[in-house]
Amino acid sequence: MTESRSRRRMSGSERREQLIRISRTLFAEKGFDGTSIEEIAATAQVSKPVVYEHFGGKEGVYAVVVDREMQKLLTMITEALSASHSLIKLERAALALLQYIEESSEGFRILVRDSHAASGTGTFASLISEIASQVEDVLADEFSARGYDPKLAPIYAQMLVGMVALTGQWWLDVRKPGREEVAAHLVNLAWNGLTGLNHDPAISALSRERVPVLPRPRPASEKELRELEKAREREAKEAEKIRQRELKEAEKARVRELKERERLLKEAEKAREREEKIRQREAKLAERAARLEQVDQPE
Repeated sequence: MTESRSRRRMSGSERREQLIRISRTLFAEKGFDGTSIEEIAATAQVSKPVVYEHFGGKEGVYAVVVDREMQKLLTMITEALSASHSLIKLERAALALLQYIEESSEGFRILVRDSHAASGTGTFASLISEIASQVEDVLADEFSARGYDPKLAPIYAQMLVGMVALTGQWWLDVRKPGREEVAAHLVNLAWNGLTGLNHDPAISALSRERVPVLPRPRPASEKELRELEKAREREAKEAEKIRQRELKEAEKARVRELKERERLLKEAEKAREREEKIRQREAKLAERAARLEQVDQPE
Protein backbone atom coordinates (compact mmCIF):
# COMPACT_ATOMS: atom_id res chain seq x y z
CA MET A 1 0.00 0.00 0.00
CA THR A 2 2.87 2.37 0.86
CA GLU A 3 4.55 1.60 -2.45
CA SER A 4 1.32 2.29 -4.39
CA ARG A 5 0.90 5.67 -2.73
CA SER A 6 4.57 6.47 -3.46
CA ARG A 7 4.02 5.60 -7.12
CA ARG A 8 0.99 7.85 -7.32
CA ARG A 9 2.93 10.72 -5.80
CA MET A 10 5.81 10.43 -8.30
CA SER A 11 5.66 10.60 -12.06
CA GLY A 12 7.82 8.26 -14.12
CA SER A 13 10.49 10.90 -14.69
CA GLU A 14 10.52 11.83 -10.99
CA ARG A 15 10.92 8.20 -10.00
CA ARG A 16 13.75 7.80 -12.51
CA GLU A 17 15.59 10.82 -11.10
CA GLN A 18 15.10 9.52 -7.56
CA LEU A 19 16.59 6.15 -8.50
CA ILE A 20 19.54 7.85 -10.19
CA ARG A 21 20.25 9.99 -7.09
CA ILE A 22 20.05 6.99 -4.77
CA SER A 23 22.19 4.83 -7.05
CA ARG A 24 24.77 7.60 -7.36
CA THR A 25 25.20 7.73 -3.58
CA LEU A 26 25.40 3.94 -3.25
CA PHE A 27 27.89 3.55 -6.12
CA ALA A 28 30.06 6.25 -4.57
CA GLU A 29 30.05 4.53 -1.18
CA LYS A 30 30.32 0.88 -2.24
CA GLY A 31 31.33 0.79 -5.88
CA PHE A 32 29.55 -1.08 -8.68
CA ASP A 33 30.22 -4.58 -7.34
CA GLY A 34 29.26 -3.66 -3.79
CA THR A 35 25.87 -2.25 -4.77
CA SER A 36 22.86 -4.45 -5.54
CA ILE A 37 19.51 -3.88 -7.21
CA GLU A 38 17.88 -4.98 -3.94
CA GLU A 39 19.67 -2.21 -2.05
CA ILE A 40 18.75 0.44 -4.62
CA ALA A 41 15.10 -0.64 -4.56
CA ALA A 42 14.96 -0.84 -0.75
CA THR A 43 16.48 2.63 -0.34
CA ALA A 44 13.97 4.06 -2.80
CA GLN A 45 11.19 2.07 -1.12
CA VAL A 46 10.12 0.40 -4.35
CA SER A 47 10.22 -3.16 -5.63
CA LYS A 48 13.05 -4.50 -7.81
CA PRO A 49 10.83 -4.63 -10.94
CA VAL A 50 10.52 -0.82 -10.76
CA VAL A 51 14.29 -0.46 -11.09
CA TYR A 52 14.36 -3.01 -13.93
CA GLU A 53 11.51 -1.17 -15.64
CA HIS A 54 13.46 2.10 -15.74
CA PHE A 55 17.01 0.86 -16.39
CA GLY A 56 16.93 -2.83 -17.28
CA GLY A 57 19.31 -3.68 -14.44
CA LYS A 58 22.20 -2.43 -12.34
CA GLU A 59 24.42 -1.95 -15.40
CA GLY A 60 21.84 0.37 -16.92
CA VAL A 61 21.53 2.72 -13.97
CA TYR A 62 25.31 2.68 -13.48
CA ALA A 63 25.82 3.69 -17.13
CA VAL A 64 23.42 6.63 -16.71
CA VAL A 65 25.14 7.81 -13.52
CA VAL A 66 28.62 7.58 -15.06
CA ASP A 67 27.57 9.29 -18.28
CA ARG A 68 26.06 12.22 -16.37
CA GLU A 69 29.18 12.69 -14.27
CA MET A 70 31.48 12.47 -17.29
CA GLN A 71 29.42 15.03 -19.20
CA LYS A 72 29.30 17.37 -16.22
CA LEU A 73 33.06 17.33 -15.70
CA LEU A 74 33.82 17.44 -19.42
CA THR A 75 31.57 20.48 -19.84
CA MET A 76 33.35 22.31 -17.01
CA ILE A 77 36.79 21.52 -18.47
CA THR A 78 35.72 22.46 -22.00
CA GLU A 79 34.39 25.81 -20.78
CA ALA A 80 37.67 26.46 -18.95
CA LEU A 81 39.67 25.76 -22.13
CA SER A 82 37.71 28.42 -24.02
CA ALA A 83 39.75 31.24 -22.40
CA SER A 84 41.91 33.31 -24.73
CA HIS A 85 45.32 33.01 -23.02
CA SER A 86 47.06 29.68 -22.49
CA LEU A 87 47.94 30.42 -18.86
CA ILE A 88 44.31 31.29 -18.12
CA LYS A 89 43.19 28.08 -19.86
CA LEU A 90 45.47 26.04 -17.61
CA GLU A 91 44.44 27.84 -14.43
CA ARG A 92 40.73 27.56 -15.15
CA ALA A 93 40.98 23.91 -16.17
CA ALA A 94 42.76 23.03 -12.90
CA LEU A 95 40.22 25.05 -10.92
CA ALA A 96 37.34 23.40 -12.79
CA LEU A 97 38.52 19.90 -11.91
CA LEU A 98 39.04 20.80 -8.25
CA GLN A 99 35.67 22.57 -8.13
CA TYR A 100 34.00 19.45 -9.53
CA ILE A 101 35.76 17.29 -6.93
CA GLU A 102 34.71 19.67 -4.16
CA GLU A 103 31.09 20.01 -5.23
CA SER A 104 30.51 16.54 -6.74
CA SER A 105 32.66 14.27 -4.56
CA GLU A 106 30.29 11.33 -5.02
CA GLY A 107 30.45 11.65 -8.78
CA PHE A 108 34.24 11.84 -8.83
CA ARG A 109 34.52 8.80 -6.56
CA ILE A 110 32.36 6.86 -9.00
CA LEU A 111 34.55 7.87 -11.93
CA VAL A 112 37.83 6.90 -10.27
CA ARG A 113 36.72 4.00 -8.02
CA ASP A 114 36.77 1.23 -10.61
CA SER A 115 39.53 2.54 -12.84
CA HIS A 116 42.85 4.27 -12.42
CA ALA A 117 43.94 7.31 -14.44
CA ALA A 118 47.12 5.50 -15.54
CA SER A 119 45.49 2.14 -16.31
CA GLY A 120 44.38 3.02 -19.83
CA THR A 121 40.98 1.43 -19.33
CA GLY A 122 37.73 2.28 -17.61
CA THR A 123 35.50 5.30 -17.45
CA PHE A 124 38.00 7.70 -15.91
CA ALA A 125 40.70 6.78 -18.40
CA SER A 126 38.21 7.42 -21.23
CA LEU A 127 37.39 10.81 -19.76
CA ILE A 128 41.07 11.69 -19.36
CA SER A 129 41.71 10.68 -22.96
CA GLU A 130 38.89 12.91 -24.18
CA ILE A 131 40.14 15.89 -22.17
CA ALA A 132 43.71 15.25 -23.36
CA SER A 133 42.55 15.43 -26.99
CA GLN A 134 41.19 18.93 -26.34
CA VAL A 135 44.34 19.99 -24.51
CA GLU A 136 46.35 18.62 -27.43
CA ASP A 137 44.75 21.14 -29.79
CA VAL A 138 45.51 23.97 -27.37
CA LEU A 139 49.14 22.90 -26.98
CA ALA A 140 49.62 22.42 -30.73
CA ASP A 141 48.68 26.06 -31.34
CA GLU A 142 50.87 27.22 -28.46
CA PHE A 143 53.83 25.13 -29.68
CA SER A 144 53.52 26.51 -33.19
CA ALA A 145 53.40 30.08 -31.87
CA ARG A 146 56.54 29.51 -29.79
CA GLY A 147 58.50 27.69 -32.48
CA TYR A 148 58.25 24.18 -31.01
CA ASP A 149 57.27 21.08 -32.95
CA PRO A 150 53.44 20.76 -32.74
CA LYS A 151 53.78 17.01 -33.30
CA LEU A 152 54.93 16.78 -29.69
CA ALA A 153 51.60 18.19 -28.42
CA PRO A 154 49.96 14.74 -27.81
CA ILE A 155 52.80 13.68 -25.50
CA TYR A 156 52.66 16.87 -23.48
CA ALA A 157 48.86 16.78 -23.36
CA GLN A 158 48.90 13.31 -21.79
CA MET A 159 51.55 14.35 -19.25
CA LEU A 160 49.75 17.57 -18.35
CA VAL A 161 46.27 16.06 -17.99
CA GLY A 162 47.63 13.02 -16.14
CA MET A 163 49.42 15.27 -13.63
CA VAL A 164 46.27 17.28 -12.94
CA ALA A 165 44.02 14.19 -12.76
CA LEU A 166 46.23 12.30 -10.31
CA THR A 167 46.58 15.40 -8.15
CA GLY A 168 42.78 15.61 -8.12
CA GLN A 169 42.51 12.00 -6.94
CA TRP A 170 44.92 12.74 -4.10
CA TRP A 171 43.08 15.96 -3.15
CA LEU A 172 39.71 14.13 -3.11
CA ASP A 173 40.54 12.76 0.35
CA VAL A 174 43.00 15.25 1.87
CA ARG A 175 41.24 18.52 0.82
CA LYS A 176 44.20 20.55 2.05
CA PRO A 177 45.33 23.07 1.04
CA GLY A 178 42.36 24.85 -0.60
CA ARG A 179 41.56 24.35 -4.27
CA GLU A 180 42.97 27.71 -5.38
CA GLU A 181 46.30 27.01 -3.70
CA VAL A 182 46.46 23.49 -5.15
CA ALA A 183 45.60 24.85 -8.61
CA ALA A 184 48.26 27.56 -8.26
CA HIS A 185 50.96 24.98 -7.48
CA LEU A 186 49.80 22.73 -10.32
CA VAL A 187 50.03 25.61 -12.77
CA ASN A 188 53.36 26.67 -11.26
CA LEU A 189 54.92 23.31 -12.11
CA ALA A 190 53.20 22.93 -15.48
CA TRP A 191 53.86 26.49 -16.66
CA ASN A 192 57.26 27.29 -15.13
CA GLY A 193 58.88 23.87 -14.84
CA LEU A 194 61.11 22.72 -12.00
CA THR A 195 63.93 25.11 -12.90
CA GLY A 196 61.69 28.18 -12.86
CA LEU A 197 59.31 27.45 -9.98
CA ASN A 198 57.69 30.46 -8.36
CA HIS A 199 58.24 30.46 -4.59
CA ASP A 200 54.81 31.91 -3.89
CA PRO A 201 52.45 30.98 -6.76
CA ALA A 202 48.89 32.32 -6.97
CA ILE A 203 46.00 32.04 -9.38
CA SER A 204 45.60 35.14 -11.56
CA ALA A 205 42.75 37.55 -10.92
CA LEU A 206 41.12 36.64 -14.24
CA SER A 207 40.67 33.04 -13.15
CA ARG A 208 39.87 33.72 -9.49
CA GLU A 209 37.21 36.32 -10.12
CA ARG A 210 35.51 34.55 -13.01
CA VAL A 211 31.75 34.36 -12.37
CA PRO A 212 29.45 32.04 -14.38
CA VAL A 213 27.27 33.95 -16.81
CA LEU A 214 23.64 33.49 -15.77
CA PRO A 215 20.70 33.83 -18.18
CA ARG A 216 19.30 37.36 -18.20
CA PRO A 217 15.57 37.72 -17.62
CA ARG A 218 15.48 40.61 -20.08
CA PRO A 219 17.59 41.97 -22.96
CA ALA A 220 20.70 43.83 -21.89
CA SER A 221 20.46 47.61 -21.87
CA GLU A 222 22.92 49.82 -23.73
CA LYS A 223 24.59 50.67 -20.43
CA GLU A 224 25.02 46.99 -19.57
CA LEU A 225 26.39 46.29 -23.04
CA ARG A 226 28.92 49.11 -22.65
CA GLU A 227 29.96 47.78 -19.24
CA LEU A 228 30.25 44.28 -20.68
CA GLU A 229 32.40 45.57 -23.52
CA LYS A 230 34.62 47.43 -21.04
CA ALA A 231 34.96 44.28 -18.97
CA ARG A 232 36.00 42.35 -22.07
CA GLU A 233 38.55 45.02 -22.93
CA ARG A 234 39.95 44.88 -19.39
CA GLU A 235 40.20 41.10 -19.63
CA ALA A 236 41.93 41.35 -23.00
CA LYS A 237 44.41 43.90 -21.64
CA GLU A 238 45.08 41.81 -18.56
CA ALA A 239 45.58 38.73 -20.71
CA GLU A 240 48.01 40.65 -22.92
CA LYS A 241 49.93 41.83 -19.87
CA ILE A 242 50.15 38.27 -18.64
CA ARG A 243 51.28 37.11 -22.09
CA GLN A 244 53.99 39.78 -22.28
CA ARG A 245 55.15 38.99 -18.75
CA GLU A 246 55.29 35.29 -19.51
CA LEU A 247 57.20 35.95 -22.73
CA LYS A 248 59.75 38.02 -20.78
CA GLU A 249 60.05 35.33 -18.13
CA ALA A 250 60.42 32.68 -20.81
CA GLU A 251 63.15 34.74 -22.48
CA LYS A 252 64.95 35.17 -19.15
CA ALA A 253 64.67 31.44 -18.56
CA ARG A 254 66.14 30.76 -22.01
CA VAL A 255 69.02 33.14 -21.31
CA ARG A 256 69.67 31.44 -17.97
CA GLU A 257 69.53 28.07 -19.66
CA LEU A 258 71.99 29.17 -22.34
CA LYS A 259 74.37 30.57 -19.74
CA GLU A 260 74.12 27.39 -17.71
CA ARG A 261 74.73 25.34 -20.83
CA GLU A 262 77.79 27.45 -21.69
CA ARG A 263 79.08 27.08 -18.15
CA LEU A 264 78.68 23.32 -18.30
CA LEU A 265 80.38 23.19 -21.70
CA LYS A 266 83.31 25.22 -20.38
CA GLU A 267 83.61 22.98 -17.35
CA ALA A 268 83.49 19.91 -19.56
CA GLU A 269 86.15 21.42 -21.84
CA LYS A 270 88.36 22.20 -18.84
CA ALA A 271 87.87 18.68 -17.56
CA ARG A 272 88.91 17.29 -20.96
CA GLU A 273 91.97 19.53 -20.99
CA ARG A 274 92.94 18.37 -17.49
CA GLU A 275 92.50 14.75 -18.54
CA GLU A 276 94.62 15.36 -21.63
CA LYS A 277 97.39 16.98 -19.57
CA ILE A 278 97.30 14.09 -17.11
CA ARG A 279 97.45 11.63 -20.00
CA GLN A 280 100.40 13.44 -21.57
CA ARG A 281 102.22 13.64 -18.23
CA GLU A 282 101.66 9.94 -17.62
CA ALA A 283 102.94 9.17 -21.13
CA LYS A 284 106.10 11.22 -20.50
CA LEU A 285 106.66 9.50 -17.16
CA ALA A 286 106.20 6.12 -18.79
CA GLU A 287 108.64 7.07 -21.56
CA ARG A 288 111.21 8.32 -19.03
CA ALA A 289 110.83 5.18 -16.96
CA ALA A 290 111.40 3.09 -20.09
CA ARG A 291 114.62 5.00 -20.91
CA LEU A 292 115.92 4.65 -17.36
CA GLU A 293 115.21 0.93 -17.48
CA GLN A 294 117.23 0.62 -20.68
CA VAL A 295 120.15 2.55 -19.09
CA ASP A 296 120.12 0.41 -15.98
CA GLN A 297 120.21 -2.87 -17.89
CA PRO A 298 123.78 -4.40 -17.95
CA GLU A 299 125.39 -4.76 -21.38
